[in-house]
Amino acid sequence: MLLAQIARTSARIADAPGRNEKVALLAELFRQAEPGEVPVVVTYLAGRLPQRRTGVGWSTLRELPPPAAGPSLTITDVDRAFSGLARVSGKGAQAERKRQLDALMSAATEDEQHFLVRLLGGELRQGALDAFAVEGLAAAVGAEPGEVRRAVMLGGSLGAVAEALLAEGPPALSRFRLEVGRPVLPMLAHTAGELDEALDKLGPCAVEEKLDGIRVQVHKDGDRVRVYTRTLEEITDRLPEAAEVVREAGAGQLVLDGEVIALADDGWPRPFQEVSGRVASRLDVAAASSELPLHPVFFDVLYLDGRDLLDLPSVERHAALAGVLPQERRVRRVTVCDPADREARSAARAFAEEVLARGHEGVVVKALDAAYSAGRRGASWLKVKPVHTLDLVVLGAEWGHGRRAGKLSNLHLGARRADGTFAMLGKTFKGLTDAVLAWQTERLRGLAVAEEPWGVVVRPEQVVEIAFDGVQRSTRYPEGVTLRFARVVRYRDDKRPEEADTVEAVTALLR
Repeated sequence: MLLAQIARTSARIADAPGRNEKVALLAELFRQAEPGEVPVVVTYLAGRLPQRRTGVGWSTLRELPPPAAGPSLTITDVDRAFSGLARVSGKGAQAERKRQLDALMSAATEDEQHFLVRLLGGELRQGALDAFAVEGLAAAVGAEPGEVRRAVMLGGSLGAVAEALLAEGPPALSRFRLEVGRPVLPMLAHTAGELDEALDKLGPCAVEEKLDGIRVQVHKDGDRVRVYTRTLEEITDRLPEAAEVVREAGAGQLVLDGEVIALADDGWPRPFQEVSGRVASRLDVAAASSELPLHPVFFDVLYLDGRDLLDLPSVERHAALAGVLPQERRVRRVTVCDPADREARSAARAFAEEVLARGHEGVVVKALDAAYSAGRRGASWLKVKPVHTLDLVVLGAEWGHGRRAGKLSNLHLGARRADGTFAMLGKTFKGLTDAVLAWQTERLRGLAVAEEPWGVVVRPEQVVEIAFDGVQRSTRYPEGVTLRFARVVRYRDDKRPEEADTVEAVTALLR
């Protein structure tokens, strides 16, 4: 398959007004692809790379060779080129990477270059999400979307299911089932504004503490234990604590879903960034474990001694979990059998307050009758977290891509220093409606003091209210901190920049 076909479909999906049109475009593309090409095609359309990292940054992409007159690059050519870029290392790596990139780009047409730049830069946000791809794949071969979705959940890879389905047709779906040793995509939670809302929506439920750690899925088959991340990367060698806990569990075969956190001497949770850094490190795991021991706890069991438990009600799965792990290795929770009961609701509120007082993120409310919907953001799990907000100043904005092309989108956010200057804390393009995008483009161009190829630098006059989930340390920004999951709430024309929140107020939130 030619890269031009993917680039053209990507552009058409970006312009398609509705779900049905996007699904039809994907189905048409899948019918044209060879089964072995589909895993790469799906990954590109979702804005990802199979290689994950190629070492190519925006500075390398700034100057490109003249484009080719006509399309000749195949998807296999591009995948091979990206793999070559990912292997470059050592002395002279930057020059060699640039040489290889120029060779690729010189064979690409102007439209293909535009597609590749956005793909390599992580800016390919055209809306071809995995959910659309599942439906498009089902339409391409005449399969039931629900069966394809379940196969993807249990197979752990849309690409692997797509390849088998296009090669063999719908009968191939039967081979994708829960197996010990093959990770499945985790079930995720929707968000509720407050605890009472979640209780009213779900009915009989459990309220569990929400921990700010690393999500893990642990598979045990006899003495063999494997640990996976939520993205299905195996990290067994980096998490000996989790492997040891599950190895001692009271079952021969297990698949457990849980979280790994770190605790300070006073029992307060250590910052997510420390846990993430410890898990990411591949060097001297024994020393790292001694310096920052991790604490694995679990909240669900998906498989137990030959039995697939995915479709069992949550209350039965938790009973099975309690049968194989001691209480200290299970996430704390309270059961609310009747949310209409005032005493039960009061106990749930008290538990949620206690969770926050112990330094955790919030709570997750889970319906007692819910099955485990692997790979989906199920309506039967609702997370409730306090929302932090800050009034910050816009320092700049970057041009958008796809549907946001021509609009100033990604905002540079700053907090006020004691001397009246502003320190950049991070960026966000989340929470912006089309109307707000149009307004802020006009407003920020009027405040611009410099226009760059990437966007504009503006006078620090416009205050914006930003919601975020927490603060973490970062060497990328001048004050050493940044915001986690920042999104725009509203612009504050009623506030002057000297009324914006201070750097000190932000750093105080580190704990």
